[in-house]
Amino acid sequence: MAVPEAVAGLAAIPGLRTAAQLGEPNPDASAPAGSLPLAPALTKLVPGGLRRGSAVSVTGSTALVFALLAEAIGEGSWAAITGMPEAGLVAAAELGVALDRLALFPHPGAEVAAVLSALIDGFDLVVLGPPVTRGMQPQLARRLAGRVRNRGAVLLAAGPWPSADLDLRVSNRRWRGLTDDGFGHLEFREVVATSRGRGAAAQPRTVALQLPGPGGAVAVEVSAGRGLTEVAG
Repeated sequence: MAVPEAVAGLAAIPGLRTAAQLGEPNPDASAPAGSLPLAPALTKLVPGGLRRGSAVSVTGSTALVFALLAEAIGEGSWAAITGMPEAGLVAAAELGVALDRLALFPHPGAEVAAVLSALIDGFDLVVLGPPVTRGMQPQLARRLAGRVRNRGAVLLAAGPWPSADLDLRVSNRRWRGLTDDGFGHLEFREVVATSRGRGAAAQPRTVALQLPGPGGAVAVEVSAGRGLTEVAG
């Protein structure tokens, strides 16, 4: 499949590379209505899914960023990540992200506005790593937000984002799996995720999750008195 024009143009910008064998995202420039789906474990945290045209800030967990991508990519959406040169793709795959529908642009370079605009034009979901979100000028953030709304994309910022429509935070991270005498292996990580947004989402929501769960994917936390040792981290 041909690489879309919006993404192909990035090749001329120094310091950027496209993912190998990149397929073609949806070329329809109109803004689709509705939301992108989420894994069942995340529906209480973000009811209704990821609303198209919105910007979401995720603080405290790269794993949650990957978990937010998984279901939508699995149902045919395309995603791009920029500003995450050391993105853990093995962890992303274990969380359910289909890597053949994921494009990587490790360093946006000096032409940040042009790069981000092209990604928003070409992909359903665009992830911005901490190097991009840090020091983001409010004026540029507003321009990008308008483009996201116009294109019907979803912007996921791995860090604080000016005027985000939804703010997700992860805390109380605890690995479980070792017995009291130190044997066994780490099985899953318990976290507490909180969401706060605008309008109907203004009421904070808090959900206990396993991120990752025993099978790799995100799961709802179930306290079952396993007799396993907690390991902070």
